[in-house]
Amino acid sequence: MLVKTKAIVLSSLRYQEKSLIVKCFTLSDGLKSYFVPSAYSGKKSNQKIAYFQPLTILEIEAIHKNKGTLEHFKDLKLATAFQTINTDIVKSTMVIFLSEMLNHSIQEEEENKDLFTFLETALIWLDTHEETSNFHLILLLEITKFLGFYPDISDGETKFFFMNEGVFTPFQGISCLSEHETFLFKKLIALKFDSDQKIFAGIERQILLKILLEYYSIHLDGFKKPKSLEVLKEVFS
Repeated sequence: MLVKTKAIVLSSLRYQEKSLIVKCFTLSDGLKSYFVPSAYSGKKSNQKIAYFQPLTILEIEAIHKNKGTLEHFKDLKLATAFQTINTDIVKSTMVIFLSEMLNHSIQEEEENKDLFTFLETALIWLDTHEETSNFHLILLLEITKFLGFYPDISDGETKFFFMNEGVFTPFQGISCLSEHETFLFKKLIALKFDSDQKIFAGIERQILLKILLEYYSIHLDGFKKPKSLEVLKEVFS
């Protein structure tokens, strides 16, 4: 079946010498993996590879056989040409990290238009704003709404956050954040992309990132911490 849709690149893996296997989150069908022959050959190879950088937003025409095998692109172009993400070291590192997180977290092989629209809007915001130091933290927390484990904030006045159940509690038990960690987590929950980016010190961002990674690992089966995590920590240290 010929499909025309937008797609966000989650990962690309070199196959043999000249080809790529590209995993995308598509607007029309959720997760899809594509075989790109001869990506590393020919005069336009650099242009081809540029399409498959982490979290690039594409407009694609593809043949979807929906048989659990690799699909094939018929045509593709950039849906959004990023102006700063690929040239700003902080943004590009953040995007590499987030693409790994999404690759390990999104498992739906069916459409999720709300999640796609949120990601597309968020990436365009990142590309068009300068103060973005909390972007990755806000994005990871917001995505839990779509993955089904966003924190229950109905008892948000209590002092501790119980990671296993995703609820706030007056008592500190096993798998609860400390009072200080819970305080930081509440501040993060209240943040929007346009909020003051200087609300956290560098060490507080490290604490929140550690909390979010642990929260994901508790609630997602088989979750793996991204290999780019250490690079991200270094950029934000």
